[in-house]
Amino acid sequence: MSQMPPNSLNWTLVDGFVLLGLTEEPSLQRTLFIMFLITYTLNLIGNGFIIVIVLLEPTLRTPMYFFLVNLSFFDICFSSVAVPKMLQDLLTHQKVISVTACLAQMHFFHFLGSSEVLLLTAMSYDRYVAICKPLHYCGIMNRGRCLLFAVGSWCTGFLHSLMHTLFTARLPFCGSNIVNHFFCDIKPLLKLACADTTLNVYLLALVTGSLVMISFFLTLLTYIFISSALLRIRSSAGRLRAFSTCASHLAVVVLLYGTAIFTYVRPITEESLHVDRIAAIFFTVLTPMLNPLIYTLRNQDVQNATKRLFRSLV
Repeated sequence: MSQMPPNSLNWTLVDGFVLLGLTEEPSLQRTLFIMFLITYTLNLIGNGFIIVIVLLEPTLRTPMYFFLVNLSFFDICFSSVAVPKMLQDLLTHQKVISVTACLAQMHFFHFLGSSEVLLLTAMSYDRYVAICKPLHYCGIMNRGRCLLFAVGSWCTGFLHSLMHTLFTARLPFCGSNIVNHFFCDIKPLLKLACADTTLNVYLLALVTGSLVMISFFLTLLTYIFISSALLRIRSSAGRLRAFSTCASHLAVVVLLYGTAIFTYVRPITEESLHVDRIAAIFFTVLTPMLNPLIYTLRNQDVQNATKRLFRSLV
């Protein structure tokens, strides 16, 4: 935690921050810029395509694709909070960001990130009902309940992030203004605060840690029930295909939750901040790009809808 230094009354409050970024090596910066630009572009194309195809194709207006559209929207916005600024900083020497912009970036990052975590839990429950209670699926996953899950994810994520933003904004920042990250996150900012951050660290561990851990275990539990149901499928080909799909979904979930738990549950140290920068690459750059591939690449409904859409355009 940060403590107020003895001569803090003589310190000047900072009016902006300098992001440390990923690397200072010019040749490596160019390589990373090209790599992350391609990844970010694929993210926009893949998730944008999902949104368009679901909105245009009537046969895809089901609860599963309703959640998938929300997930794609979250992925586009979530990565757009940090990646464009990171790409810009890879081409410049001065990676400067104002205090207001820094707090806004932190707020939207945690708002969209925590909302996506909750949405993934809702999506796993949707798959559980579809596979384990197929005769009651339409009654359980009705329009009202789907909207409740989606709006609940948005609202809970917003309130969770607002809490962290308000408690971080009240802190004075003086002395060093170098943020040990490629975007403004809570832990690097708390390290720069010249005031007691005990409450902030406690809320980060308790509230954010609980939200991520509970969502992860609920998601994992639904996939255990789903796997149990899949074992009862008589067709070995059908069972293998279903297991393959669930394994892909679960791999993305574990990647997202694993890096989030690893990042926000550990104590704040200089060494942990260096590692957090690498871990953040997974949930800001890689996971948003992988989601469209994982959820639609082998999806027959999406493939058929895409063919119909192209035929109508030709």
